Amino acid sequence: MLTRRALLALLGSTGLPAAALEPLLVRHAPAGLDPTPYLVSEKLDGVRALWDGQALRFRSGRAVAAPAWFLAALPAVPLDGELWLSRRSFDALSATVRRAEPVDAEWRRVRYCVFELPSGEGPFEQRAAKLQALAGPVVMPVEQWRLPSHAALRDKLKAVVAAGGEGLMLHRADAPIASGRSDLLLKLKPLADAEALVIGHEPGKGRLAGQMGALHLQTPDGVRFKLGTGFSDAQRRDSPPVGATVTYRYRDITPGGKPRFASFVRVADEF
Repeated sequence: MLTRRALLALLGSTGLPAAALEPLLVRHAPAGLDPTPYLVSEKLDGVRALWDGQALRFRSGRAVAAPAWFLAALPAVPLDGELWLSRRSFDALSATVRRAEPVDAEWRRVRYCVFELPSGEGPFEQRAAKLQALAGPVVMPVEQWRLPSHAALRDKLKAVVAAGGEGLMLHRADAPIASGRSDLLLKLKPLADAEALVIGHEPGKGRLAGQMGALHLQTPDGVRFKLGTGFSDAQRRDSPPVGATVTYRYRDITPGGKPRFASFVRVADEF
């Protein structure tokens, strides 16, 4: 796997601006947010992938083992987006894109849903409009909406979730090309989610004897907590190892910074 430094050096040879070399990462939308400065899109449950005009890579820098015909259908300009199948199909997608040898029949269902033009100029609204011209059999520009009020944002969230979607993304319409975690890009979901590092395991008791009972996790801010719900029996028998990053959902945060009603979702996308 390429290191982050090696990936930046490789992408730098494409002539992209420095801010485009690392993707923009999301933060949670605050309560009562006014959506009028943003373009709003559906949050896709896919796998982030970066196309530099020649190679398709995961966020980790590892090359995506996509079929030659899939890569040939991508344009010569750099793109940022997600490999995606359909709503509620993350596990099937993950199995497809993780294979060292791609299976054509599986990849025929995959679309590259793009939401950023890393080499583009002007504000995000202008870059998003230019993406529409790149639509094709593989590339699918993500639909963006303008919403006039918080009530309209709430209604859109309810409609997307009722149809099987995860939530919404809000990208500042006036945002320049940027990288790292920023308020320029927000996500809105019925339940918040986050990632944390596995630092230990707690053995199960009773019915769970001989299996993992809970994970001991540490957030990027250094907060430690125990996660014991949301696991299948198979996940308890073969639990995420120490050092893995997992995604969990939660309702809110305690005064001490710990998540309330946290539940395991999956091992995070460290492809």
